[in-house]
Amino acid sequence: MIIPGFESTWWTDALVSHLWQSTVFAFVAWLLTLTLRRNQAGIRFGVWTAASLKFLLPFSLFISLGAHLPWRGEGRIQQPSFSSFMENFAEPLLMSAPAAQAHIVSNGAARGTSTSAHGEAWWPLLLAAIWICGTLLLALRWLARWWQMRRTIRAALPMNLNAEIPVLLTPARVEPGVFGTLRPVLLLPEGVLERLTPSQLEAILAHELCHMGRRDNLTATLHMVTETLFWFHPAVWWIRARLIEERERACDEAVLNSSHAALVYAEGILNVCKYYVEAPLMCVSGVTGSDLKNRITRIMEKQVGRKLNLTRKLLLVTAVLLAVAIPLNFGFVHAAKAQTPAPAQTAASKTGIEGTWQGTLHLPNGGSLRIVNKVSRDPGGALKVQDYSIDQGAQPMQATSASFDGGVFKYAIQFIDGEYEGKMSSDGNSITGTWKQGGGTLPLVLERATPATEWAIPEPPPKIPPMAADVQPGVEVATIKPSKPDEQRRLITVRGRELVIVGFTLNDIIKFGYGVQEKQIVNGPDWLGTDRFDINAQPDQPGMPNSDQLKSMLQKLLADRFQFKFHRDKKEMSAYVLTVSKAGTKMTKSSDDPKGLPGLFFGPIGTLHVRNATMADFTQLMQSAVLDRPVVDQTGLDGKWDFILKWTPDESQFAGLGVKVPPPSDAADAPPPLFSAIQEQLGLKLEAEKTQVPVLVIDHVDHPSPN
Repeated sequence: MIIPGFESTWWTDALVSHLWQSTVFAFVAWLLTLTLRRNQAGIRFGVWTAASLKFLLPFSLFISLGAHLPWRGEGRIQQPSFSSFMENFAEPLLMSAPAAQAHIVSNGAARGTSTSAHGEAWWPLLLAAIWICGTLLLALRWLARWWQMRRTIRAALPMNLNAEIPVLLTPARVEPGVFGTLRPVLLLPEGVLERLTPSQLEAILAHELCHMGRRDNLTATLHMVTETLFWFHPAVWWIRARLIEERERACDEAVLNSSHAALVYAEGILNVCKYYVEAPLMCVSGVTGSDLKNRITRIMEKQVGRKLNLTRKLLLVTAVLLAVAIPLNFGFVHAAKAQTPAPAQTAASKTGIEGTWQGTLHLPNGGSLRIVNKVSRDPGGALKVQDYSIDQGAQPMQATSASFDGGVFKYAIQFIDGEYEGKMSSDGNSITGTWKQGGGTLPLVLERATPATEWAIPEPPPKIPPMAADVQPGVEVATIKPSKPDEQRRLITVRGRELVIVGFTLNDIIKFGYGVQEKQIVNGPDWLGTDRFDINAQPDQPGMPNSDQLKSMLQKLLADRFQFKFHRDKKEMSAYVLTVSKAGTKMTKSSDDPKGLPGLFFGPIGTLHVRNATMADFTQLMQSAVLDRPVVDQTGLDGKWDFILKWTPDESQFAGLGVKVPPPSDAADAPPPLFSAIQEQLGLKLEAEKTQVPVLVIDHVDHPSPN
């Protein structure tokens, strides 16, 4: 490649030559690992290590050595035409520095070109400045992360664990790992002994000691030097990923070859991933690296690579010799590949992202959900994604944003606070990525579906027309029974036309039916807040009830089955008043059916998803489930709204759900407290003050009559 206005020099040609040689070497390494894919991972790790070291060892060193060998000038055997062709073809990239300089001068003379002194000085300085800036930034990044780990080590306490190396216990939430190259130590996080069974811990320790025995930290440190010097070369980062994958697989194979059970080992890795984060440095060998899903699959299937047989040994030696002797043969192939888009982009350009994609999301509790994505484009060319969780129903969720760029597929669904990001494979038939929702991350591989492989999406239930707006329905039939003692759920929903309540106390039912907070229910017996009930009720009118009609049903159910009688009054008490802030609202007007039911749910605690809900729906949920006093709506906002509210709860909240709030996180990205979050995220203000609040004074109530 010739840059206009920039005359090449011997050192620029030497640099380009070295980069070509290293690129060809990496390509050869990839071919070798494909051939050895069924053999032990440690062998492939050695191949990738050689590819990494090649960036630090230019071929010119070996050429200079060969030039001084005593036999070089003696009788030369005439070579076949193919070898002569390869030698001529290799000359520009394998020449020594002085020869390169002579080559440039002679070519320049032949072209009859000249460059001004300004042109000769400006381009090299610019390129050198860019390289120095990138190298310094990466070196400082590694140094900062190394210093972070060093401080963690210094703050750790020694632990007597009868291991081959010193063991330290740290309060940091970092995974178990081996730190250091010359004097390694094993770093364990506090609580790991409680979170792992003895068998799981033994397997994890065996994994870490395998890293130490293989000197993986030293190899990783050498590759970090390669990354720092050749940060601009994509192959360096590709080799990094392969090194991490194969070193973890090699240690997995070592553990499986020992007496450790595959299931115990896999569960140990998953528990580490669940509670701890990966170490920030490549040269800290941990246990959670590489593709977790594929690792667990290989462990559970006890996939252990075979040792090299004689044929593979000869193949490996021959391939290494050929890679050194005629690297430019592979360089030509790689050069041709470099003129075309990257594999993932090529596949994408041929097949596109449009179509049906499907995969299984494996949940931490052992369950699984089948996910189907229908990807298309609107008339304007914008990407559209319809997401189906077919094991949870037939209704799709429309992605609020979607993109496909450089082989990377992304989409997000704001209502459930979920997002997916994955990389398309070179053949365009799969996407490997992760699904993030509610602070959790799960691997998800999507496969391109064909008519023969596409999963059937369940037929949606027949749409029930809405109940007449002027009807105040009662209850045609209702089943009421005490909740099971071990029932953890608390919900109220509509299935078809049926009203379903699970785990509600009578206080909860009154709060929903009359739109009040617990402190607004006066003079009730103690069992109103302790006895929990499951209720299934059918309305006595046709059609789907709206939220007001559901309340009408509950009010009549309370009067009929619980003999609930009351009168209304007012009482001055502390309350929260909701108003619009000076900056105005930041919520989105809902585009759903105005007559449809609202959707309000927590997932997880401290994240509230709201869809198609009025301010009255929002304040009622906040006063019944989150806050300890009534919430009075003074926003004056009409209509229905969509939004997500994220905050860090305190111990005074969620008593209405019977949930114990965990201690607040000290993470830098932790959400703000509730009152700040409401103002920052919704454009509303929630303030405490004393005011006259309507109350329900109970005159009579009984346990429910028999079914």
